[in-house]
Amino acid sequence: MQPPRDLRGPWLPLLSWFLLLCEVARAGRALVSCPTACLCASNILSCSKQQLPHVPHALPSYTALLDLSHNNLSRLRAEWTPTRLPHLHSLLLSHNHLNFISLEAFSPVPNLRYLDLSSNQLRTLDESLFSELQFLEVLLLYNNHIMAVDRSAFEDVAQLQKLYLSQNQISRFPLELVRLPKLTLLDLSSNKLKMLPLSDLQKLPAWVKNGLYLHNNPLHCSCELYQLFSHWQHRQLSPVVDFQEDLHCVSAKKLHSVFSLNCSEYKEHASVAHLGDAVTIHCDTRQQGMTKVWLTPSNERVLDAVANSTVTVFENGSLHFRRVQVEDGGVYTCYASGEAFNETLSVELKVYNFTSYGHHDTLNTAYTTLVGCILSVVLVLIYLYLTPCRCWCRGVEKPSSHQGDSLSSSMLSTTPNHDPMAGGDKDDGFDRRVAFLEPAGPGQGQNGKLKPGNTLPVPEAAGKGQRRMSDPESVSSVFSDTPIVV
Repeated sequence: MQPPRDLRGPWLPLLSWFLLLCEVARAGRALVSCPTACLCASNILSCSKQQLPHVPHALPSYTALLDLSHNNLSRLRAEWTPTRLPHLHSLLLSHNHLNFISLEAFSPVPNLRYLDLSSNQLRTLDESLFSELQFLEVLLLYNNHIMAVDRSAFEDVAQLQKLYLSQNQISRFPLELVRLPKLTLLDLSSNKLKMLPLSDLQKLPAWVKNGLYLHNNPLHCSCELYQLFSHWQHRQLSPVVDFQEDLHCVSAKKLHSVFSLNCSEYKEHASVAHLGDAVTIHCDTRQQGMTKVWLTPSNERVLDAVANSTVTVFENGSLHFRRVQVEDGGVYTCYASGEAFNETLSVELKVYNFTSYGHHDTLNTAYTTLVGCILSVVLVLIYLYLTPCRCWCRGVEKPSSHQGDSLSSSMLSTTPNHDPMAGGDKDDGFDRRVAFLEPAGPGQGQNGKLKPGNTLPVPEAAGKGQRRMSDPESVSSVFSDTPIVV
């Protein structure tokens, strides 16, 4: 009886050859998938400097980086790659002759994060050109012929952090770009900018201004421009610190350095608030995401969360006053620490001792002045119309009768009185009599003066009645004590 035959021996070499053929076939497929004009290293394809007029076809779907720089590409159409490249994160197209890019050109690469289109012949950036690149972080467009940037060209590029537009022909400052939520660098140097939205640029946070490069532009010289760059120099922002010698402006067709303008020196302004206002002070650092600690003017730390506190620190590091008081004024210090550097900022808060509706002291002074004026007018009216006035009273007195003449006419008359009816042995001259003014009777007033409207009794003549003394020409003898001959 023969022993059982071992069948594994003949099959082992066959199995080994089969596995070897599989490896060769797999390697062959990998070699075939790399374009002829490119060098492939894992998921990196380098097709640079090959004088390619078109993008190679049949690109591997696993490509993560594609270098097509320094070629003869002139148009980037929608079908530039028939294969979708979901893993591609970097696309290099610099130093070509691109003058046209289709609106659907970036549909096959939706996850692109780095795009280099520098040193081409692009003239415009059309509407929604980069709307498909929602994850794009860095875009290089320098050294082109771009004259205008459409306001919605970057509308949907919410993740864009760095945008290089230097060495173009841009004449309008694209203010919509600095409002991108994550943009930290915008290079607009070496363009044709003449005017800047100075007030809008001054309001930008420091971490945005720290990456806004504007040198080598024919800016119009003004003291507002000097104040803007002086503020950036005071804050040690990179666009001024690194390129101070290249910040120029044009005046009377001559080029001047911005910092050589004859303008007033820049001074940091304090934050102004009114009594009872809600105030927020920002720690305007040059870098985002820094840890911030606030100290009060009395060098006390402001805690992040304190129950029933009128001063709190927000999550973004801003200091908030619920109802600011006069004693809250002073210089507050913010200590910010980050991965790259630490920064110390001082912010002065000035609180006016009145609300924003008006100055209390001014209101009180105006009220007091108004009341004083009204009271003065009332007193003048009382004096004019209610105070007894002798002259005014005389204007309404009834005229005195002929029988009761006042002393203003005359009490005694020095005019000779001749009685033609007198007879007897008397002299032929005047009838002379002597009379003296004596204080007596009810017609006399205080201090021996006579009251107006009373008559003075005169001695009777023989055969005559009482005579009245009312000669109007004898006014000069009213108050005389000298005997008068009558």
